[in-house]
Amino acid sequence: MLEHLILVINPGSTSTKIAVFKNELSLMEIKISHPTEVIQSFPSVASQFTFRKEMIIKSLQDKNFDLKTLSAVCGRGGMLAPMESGTYLINEKMLNFLKEAKRGEHASNLGALIAHDIGLSYHIPAFIVDPVAVDEMEAIARISGMPLIERRCIFHALNHKAIGRRVAQDHGRRYEDLNLIVAHLGGGISVGAHQKGRVIDVNDALDGDGPMSPERSGSVPLGPLYRLCLSGKYTLEDIKRMNYGKGGLVAYLGTNDAKEVVKRIEQHDEHAKLIYEAMIYQIAKEIGACATIFKGQFDFIVLTGGLAYEPYLVTHLIERIKFLGQVLVYPGENEMLSLALGALRVLNQEEQPKTY
Repeated sequence: MLEHLILVINPGSTSTKIAVFKNELSLMEIKISHPTEVIQSFPSVASQFTFRKEMIIKSLQDKNFDLKTLSAVCGRGGMLAPMESGTYLINEKMLNFLKEAKRGEHASNLGALIAHDIGLSYHIPAFIVDPVAVDEMEAIARISGMPLIERRCIFHALNHKAIGRRVAQDHGRRYEDLNLIVAHLGGGISVGAHQKGRVIDVNDALDGDGPMSPERSGSVPLGPLYRLCLSGKYTLEDIKRMNYGKGGLVAYLGTNDAKEVVKRIEQHDEHAKLIYEAMIYQIAKEIGACATIFKGQFDFIVLTGGLAYEPYLVTHLIERIKFLGQVLVYPGENEMLSLALGALRVLNQEEQPKTY
């Protein structure tokens, strides 16, 4: 197998993570922190482009890394139009969509912009892999009950897909031959039904659907919500923050740190125990709902994401769902490796790059 050096770029709200891989092996990983006041000084996410790109180049030069040795660059995909899963060559249509933020401002929008520019500079291909916009939902899963509102597909596609492939590899199977229920457990939580390589249903992990999470409210009763919205006490931005960023554990307990919550439980904080176990209860219900999609005929339930490192959560969650089928635990998000592997599959001609 040829050796390929791949630069991976993963922009977050107040940091940019970069890594260099030699095939599947990480040679270096760097987290570049950006002070909040600096980020807030930019009028838009896209306007951070030059600032972030220059910091990436400088960080690599400080490590004496020669960018001319790269085979490819891969950025985190952003808020694009609904698209199939896969590795995509970055093109002008994709760049224009992200610059205009047609589907929303998000730091991940910068991944493709920066990767494309570096690719042009060093005459190497630039890719994105399985962005949050991956949408393979079936028509029946989109029906909400209100014709004016369609259920939307926004989830942790990169980790969902990477873990699906890893489970298949570990069991000597093809991802496209398995039925899986994958629960990504992090600051946001998404539970997806993977049918033969396609995520045919999943909760919208961004916009108030599914279980509550450390930072998000999840689904809430609709009547009280619209009365709250029209009470005159809150702005639209206030309501958004209650749903995203200041919902879930943050709203009830003032923290998004699961370790801190478990510490409180160990100190006999009954309120913390109730709220944490309510979150676990809701995750279990969502997994149970996915089991009905398959009519019970699935291969594995898979727990992944940062919260899958937490023994208290995993133990109590498995107690609720183990009757459904075999539960596998793959902790962490592994975003950098997942991006590198997506680019590597194309470089090794194991799959064809897709066109946006």
